[in-house]
Amino acid sequence: MHLSIGQEAISAAINFVFNSKDLAVSSHRAHAHYIGKGGNIKKMFAEILGLSGCSSGIGGSMHLTDKSVGFISSSAIVGNSIPVGVGLSLSQKIENKKNLTLIFFGDGATEQGVFFESINFSVLKNLPSLFICEDNKYSVYSPLSVRQPINRDILKVVKKMGMQTKEADGNNIFEVLKAYKQAKKYITTKKKPFFIKFNTYRYLEHCGPYDDDNLNYRPNKEIKKWKKKCPILFFSNYLLKKKLMTSKEISILEKSIESYIFNIYESSKKYPKPNFFKIKKLIYNEKSC
Repeated sequence: MHLSIGQEAISAAINFVFNSKDLAVSSHRAHAHYIGKGGNIKKMFAEILGLSGCSSGIGGSMHLTDKSVGFISSSAIVGNSIPVGVGLSLSQKIENKKNLTLIFFGDGATEQGVFFESINFSVLKNLPSLFICEDNKYSVYSPLSVRQPINRDILKVVKKMGMQTKEADGNNIFEVLKAYKQAKKYITTKKKPFFIKFNTYRYLEHCGPYDDDNLNYRPNKEIKKWKKKCPILFFSNYLLKKKLMTSKEISILEKSIESYIFNIYESSKKYPKPNFFKIKKLIYNEKSC
């Protein structure tokens, strides 16, 4: 399970700007994008538990889908969902639809050849594609310094390829909203793609719910620095500063949300196990077509 703790603001803002007709694809770290797009949480829990959830129990944590809200798919292969999103954008243009496609990926995906091909194709065809890079500084245990040339700036690279770009603080919900609104306005009026790089950080291990400080691949100072920039802490402090909520009210709200999610999780256990016979039959029927 690839969690997004520390990166919540980028996903929390999705449905404040985009709607269910706008499509979305994501990478292995897709839980937050799925939820932010309005995906069925109970079905997501069931899928992670190996039950017949949002992907019929054969997708698991990294392969989520909820077409009812426009969340088409997520993929475990780094960079793999980017050309899928571009293909969706192409279909939207061919069918003269007004919606756009959100393509979520991490900084590691910008090192894949297909990333550059997708950027090039989107610019060439003027597709309604919104490329959203969550730059959390690491690809598993590898920092940018051992993966990319010194002074390589992905924003400059993408801009030189002819695409409008924007960099924003991915932990500041207001900056995230502003970036999304700017991108949507540009894509819908100019009929061209857009690229956003959100600077953010994951607090936990690459895969799993624990800290991995013992591996010493990230400086403790760096982790502490980013934890102070926690998007939830940032927004809580904003509410307090503006006197929109008290500490007690925030605490009550947090406990209420926790209880709500726990109840959803418990009810997700009631989903049936995958019907593999039915799934096999469906696959074979599709192959025969």
